Amino acid sequence: MVVGIAPVLIALLSFILRLTDLGRVKGFIFDEVYYVDGARDLLKYGVEVAGSKPEFIVHPPLGKWLIGLGIKVFGDTGFGWRFTTALVGSLMILLIALIAHRLFRSAVLTGLASALMAIDGLALVHSRTALLDNFLTFFVLLASYLFLTKRYWWTGVVLGLALATKWSALYFIIAFALIGFYRAFTHHSGKDVIKPTLERIGQFGIVPLLVYVSSWIGWFTSNRGWDRNYSSNVISSFIYYHQQMLGFHTGLTEKHTYQANPWSWLVMGRPTSFYYESPKGCGADSCSQEILALGTPLLWWLGTIAVVVAIGLWARSIAKRRLDPALTVIVTGITAGYLPWFFFQQRTVFSFYAIVFEPFLILAIVYCTRSILTNYGRVGEIVVIGVFIALFFNFLYFLPLYMGDLITYDAWHARMWFASWI
Repeated sequence: MVVGIAPVLIALLSFILRLTDLGRVKGFIFDEVYYVDGARDLLKYGVEVAGSKPEFIVHPPLGKWLIGLGIKVFGDTGFGWRFTTALVGSLMILLIALIAHRLFRSAVLTGLASALMAIDGLALVHSRTALLDNFLTFFVLLASYLFLTKRYWWTGVVLGLALATKWSALYFIIAFALIGFYRAFTHHSGKDVIKPTLERIGQFGIVPLLVYVSSWIGWFTSNRGWDRNYSSNVISSFIYYHQQMLGFHTGLTEKHTYQANPWSWLVMGRPTSFYYESPKGCGADSCSQEILALGTPLLWWLGTIAVVVAIGLWARSIAKRRLDPALTVIVTGITAGYLPWFFFQQRTVFSFYAIVFEPFLILAIVYCTRSILTNYGRVGEIVVIGVFIALFFNFLYFLPLYMGDLITYDAWHARMWFASWI
């Protein structure tokens, strides 16, 4: 599907921004210490190890294989660690454009969706940091597009890749499966429902599981993986290992300086500081260099309102039995990516997890923009243009915190709009 030249140009410019001085921070940024080390091990041994011993890891291997791909091509440097996530982050700008074009059939709204994705700080920071969440978001967004085009088998494959990156993809698998079964049961009856039902089981059950298990091929073919020899039955060992992983995730309650309750994520109440140093060389007595996983504030605050509006309109459309496909996509993405975290109030969680549902927040803004342009004509156009300009300059203002630029302490402190951002 052709989306026009604007999203392509925006994605290319964003790719350049993501690559600019990508290796500026020579050491690890935040949890890169775990994932880059894992990528190195996977490239060398096919499994993650600690010295000569197996290493207990808590996330599936695919995201670290992707980090390893960048290392393999560009070397074991900061640029190599982060290249793949920079590429994936740029491709997401094209993906959201494809989805927006299919939902809204408007070149203007398609371009707006890609532009909003390009000027979000959280997306930029993730695209310049070798963590797993950007890969997860990419696969979720690709699966969403495939699902919209009703290519369910391929949707299952990509959802399997998402699950092989982080387990939180399971919520999206459940959400897509429920919609898939709903469509099967509403379009078929009697014996005719058997075939689509079996297909949905395969598409959203068997296929993702097979892809997920396949991602552990290094563990299966090595005797160095954690608990690989727990049992003579390799499947029993695999299940036992996963029970331990589950225990870790459900029991993670250790306090962290930057943990943030999900209630604060949408409004960026407690962004995660990925990196902070106070080096010299900014031309002042005190300098700051930070990488802050902060979404462009005005964009996220506006998005919060748009999400509330979208959910309200979606609920009304259900009552009237006239479902809007765009609203269904938005609500499904927000529900699967955001809602589950409210059930883990004791678990240590961070606001940067919000990246996985950020594309759907942007689609909510685009949906509301369509209503403004439709109902308010020329005045609506002026309002939309004015708001976008404000968002763009808000992004530029915080850009030093997204890029890890060296600035004066006063300039850094001026950007700490709330005490909770420090």
